[in-house]
Amino acid sequence: MNEATLALLVPFAFFLLVGTVVWMVFHFRNKANAQLQETIRLAMDKGNELTPEMLERLGNPKPHPAQDLRKGIVWVAVALGLALLGFFSPDPSGNAFKGMLAVAALPFMIGLAYLVMYKFSGNKE
Repeated sequence: MNEATLALLVPFAFFLLVGTVVWMVFHFRNKANAQLQETIRLAMDKGNELTPEMLERLGNPKPHPAQDLRKGIVWVAVALGLALLGFFSPDPSGNAFKGMLAVAALPFMIGLAYLVMYKFSGNKE
């Protein structure tokens, strides 16, 4: 395989990866919904009474109070990892570090927004 063929396959591999991830999200979300429907159907067949509160709890579980805190910490850690990747790359000009800092700015700001939402939300543990 020569370099031109490899250079042509790299973008295809990237888009194939993105498509696979999107397909997996939809597939497993659909599978979870089908399992929830099967559980409700089985409960109804057994004669159990399904109250609106139970259906609401099954369909929309309450998020954990510290969910925003967890997401914020993960996003900030991703940004830190990207910045460290640029710092430890062998580039004497320092352009790789600056470029990775620019890339890391987006997940850092997302993480910061989650941490601010956690700070100002009333959902404390």
